[in-house]
Amino acid sequence: MDAKTLAEINAARQSRKAVAVVTDIASGQQELLTGESQIDEALREEVAKRLKSGKSGIVTLQDKETFIQVHVPSPRLVIIGAVHISQALVPMAQACDFDVLVIDPRTAFASADRFPSVDLQAEWPQEILQDRPLDAYTALVAVTHDPKIDDIPLQSALQQECFYIGALGSRKTHAKRLGRFAAAGFDEATVQRIQAPIGLDIRAASPAEIAVSIMAEIIETLRKGPAV
Repeated sequence: MDAKTLAEINAARQSRKAVAVVTDIASGQQELLTGESQIDEALREEVAKRLKSGKSGIVTLQDKETFIQVHVPSPRLVIIGAVHISQALVPMAQACDFDVLVIDPRTAFASADRFPSVDLQAEWPQEILQDRPLDAYTALVAVTHDPKIDDIPLQSALQQECFYIGALGSRKTHAKRLGRFAAAGFDEATVQRIQAPIGLDIRAASPAEIAVSIMAEIIETLRKGPAV
């Protein structure tokens, strides 16, 4: 791999962009591609599929063996709400090698004393996400119970196709949320991507147990992924 390609991969990593190095096995010729690159449709679809799954591999297209090596961003967890569940969830996600960001405009909750070792932003989510947008390699968890805080990042997560989207709340609360999202123009198939009630059904009761159920559901979603 030449220096130019390495530099482009590093730049993509810094900006959380997914890229693939496609190598013609017979000739050794390499090309750096994204899922939207203007290339042969079959190869473009294969690249897009592998970028989404994060799995490299050899494929045969038009009688040519090609190795597709993917470089995707590290998994990220964005938590909306600096609540007790979040305090338990942060170290679990960090232990699983997720980059973690906690956002809550309520400074009484979003304090360094309560979250000493994480990227914590005491601002409105829409302000932070404007400069640090969500992407397909991000899991978003909304746990404030306040639609003024939760709704916009949840809608952004749907638009940006985050791999996991979860929201705290009862079925009644979620039904009201779906009504607001429908009024905002989101169709039923799209909003069904929101996991609510959030987390795997393990009969969790305490904040720590709920955090376990959430992290397990995130990992399950990440690891299952699309088939390649």
